[in-house]
Amino acid sequence: MDPHDLKTCLRQRLAHVEERIQAACVRSGRPRSAVTLVAVTKTVSAAAAALLPELGVLDLGESRPQELWNKAPILLTTVRWHLVGHLQRNKIERTVPLVHLIHSVDSLRLLTALEQEARKRGRPVDVLLEVNASREANKHGLTPEELPNLGPQVAAMQNVRVRGLMTMAAFEEDPEGCRATFALLRELRDRLRGTLPEPHRLEHLSMGMTNDFEVAIAEGATLVRIGTALFEDFSETSS
Repeated sequence: MDPHDLKTCLRQRLAHVEERIQAACVRSGRPRSAVTLVAVTKTVSAAAAALLPELGVLDLGESRPQELWNKAPILLTTVRWHLVGHLQRNKIERTVPLVHLIHSVDSLRLLTALEQEARKRGRPVDVLLEVNASREANKHGLTPEELPNLGPQVAAMQNVRVRGLMTMAAFEEDPEGCRATFALLRELRDRLRGTLPEPHRLEHLSMGMTNDFEVAIAEGATLVRIGTALFEDFSETSS
C-alpha cells in the first residue's frame, strides 16, 4: 500500500472509530472531550505511525519500549507517547524521557524504581497503576486485593505521580461480558482516590480496546487504546 492509500485508509478508519467513540459518549451521557483516543502503533512502522499526527491524532501508544525508542525520535515532538505494555526496570532510564504517560506500572518495585529515576532527573513522571481486574493468570498487573495496600507507599512518593488505573479485559465475543471488569476498575480507582494526597490525582481510567471500548466508555474510561480498528490488515510495507 503506497503512502497516499495508507493515509486514505487510515483517515476512513479514524472517522469510523470517532463515530463509535462519539456514539458511546452520547449513550453514557459523557462529553466527547472526556475520552482520549490513544492510537496503538505497535504493529506498524514509524512511517505509518507518522500519518496519525497529520490526521490530528497526537496520543500514540507502544507496547514495547524498544519500539518507542525507535519511533519517538522520528515523529513530531508534539506527539504524546504512551507506554501501554510491560516495562522492565532496566529499560526505565531510556524510556522515561520519551513518554507522556506510562500505563503499565504493575508492581511496587517498578513504581519505586520510577520514583528514583524521576528524582534523579528532577522532573515528575506520570503513571497509571496496572490492575489485573480480570484475574487472568497470563496477565501482568496488581490484583484488586493488592491495590488498596499500596496507598501508604504511594502517598509517600513525590516524584512519580499516579494519575489513575489501567486494565485489560478478557476477550469476550459479546463486549458486555467485559462490563464487570471495567466497573471494578472504576470502583477501585474511586476508593483509592480518596486516600492519596497531591501530587497524585487519579482522574484517569485506561481501559477498552477495539472490541470493547464502547462498554469501557460507559463505565468511565478516559483513555481508550485502539490498534486493530486502525491498522488491521495493513500491508507488510506499512508494518
